[in-house]
Amino acid sequence: MNILIVDDDATCRTVLGTTLKKLGHEVTVATGGAEAWAIFEKSHVPLLISDMVMPDVHGLELCKRIRAANRPKYTYIIMLTSVGGKSGFLVGMRAGADDFMNKPFDEDQLAARLVVAERILNLQSQVNQLSGLLPICCVCKKVRDDKNYWHQVESYISKHTDAQFSHGYCPDCYTKTKQEIDRVKNSLRSQEPSDENTNRRG
Repeated sequence: MNILIVDDDATCRTVLGTTLKKLGHEVTVATGGAEAWAIFEKSHVPLLISDMVMPDVHGLELCKRIRAANRPKYTYIIMLTSVGGKSGFLVGMRAGADDFMNKPFDEDQLAARLVVAERILNLQSQVNQLSGLLPICCVCKKVRDDKNYWHQVESYISKHTDAQFSHGYCPDCYTKTKQEIDRVKNSLRSQEPSDENTNRRG
C-alpha cells in the first residue's frame, strides 16, 4: 500500500519510513502539513500517517482539508501524537482522523492498525464500485470486477453485498415464455394422429 507520512521531526520520519518499508509498503515522505497537502492535491493518497503538532499546517488542519476535499476515493488517516488525554483524541476524531498512535510508536501495533486500514479501504473500494459505474458485458451480462475477472451478476452482487435473490419472471419475460410454451404445445398437438386416421388404420 502507498502510504504518505508527515512529520517535521527527521528522526521520526526515518524510523517510521524504515518500519513501513520493512512491512512491505511504499512510502512517500513530507516534512510538514503544507507539503503533504500539495502531494494530496496532485494524486490519491490511500493512507496518511501524520504528526498532530507541526509548525506550518498542523495535523488536525491537514485532516480537515482532506475531509473537506470529499474525494471519491477515501484517505485513511492515522494521527501520531505525543499529546495524551481524551480531549486530544476527541478533537482529532472530529477533524476526521480514523485512528491514533502514541509516540514513540510500537511496531506490532502499527502493523495491526495497517491491516485494519487496508481492510476498510478495500471495503470502501467495493462500495464505490457498486454505487458507481459497473462494467457489464452487453451480450452475456457478466460484470467485470476490479481484478479484471468476469462474474455472473448474481454471484458478483452476492459476493459484495448481503443481498439474496429470489427468482421469478418479469411481465415481459412471462408473456414471451408463455407464448413459446403455447407454440410448442400447439406444434406437438398438430403432430398427434387424429381419431379419424386412427380408425382408418384399425
